[in-house]
Amino acid sequence: MFKLILEKKLMPNPYQKYLTKENKLQHSVITYINFQYPDLLYTHVANEGKRSRWEQYLIKYLGVKAGVPDLLIFDPKSNYNGLAIEFKIKYNKPTENQERWLNELKMRNWACFVIYNYDDAVELINKYYHNDL
Repeated sequence: MFKLILEKKLMPNPYQKYLTKENKLQHSVITYINFQYPDLLYTHVANEGKRSRWEQYLIKYLGVKAGVPDLLIFDPKSNYNGLAIEFKIKYNKPTENQERWLNELKMRNWACFVIYNYDDAVELINKYYHNDL
C-alpha cells in the first residue's frame, strides 16, 4: 500500500505542462496563504481560459464577469473591506476589464494591487493581514 502511494506521488501530473508562469505564481501564493493563514477566506474566480460555445453561454448566463481579479480575500481589516490581487508576469499589464474591476473594488474600499512576483505578494498579504497597509 505504501509503495503504491509513494509511486503515485512520484508520478508527474500530465497537466503540469499546461500551467503558465502566472498559474504557478498564483499557486505558490495560495500555498503560502494556506500554510500561514489557514482561516483566511479567499477564492479565485475561474473566468479565464478557452471554453466551448456552450460553456461560454453558461458562464455568462450564471453571471461570470470578465476582468475579476485573480485572488479575492474577503476578510475585512480595519482599513479595507477586502484585498484583490491581479497576478501578472514580467511586462504584462492588466486588461481594460481588469483595470475596471480593480477601480470598482477600490471605490468599495478594497485594497487592490497588481503583483508580479511571489515576494511582493507575500509581503502584501502579510501587511494586509496585520493592518499595515
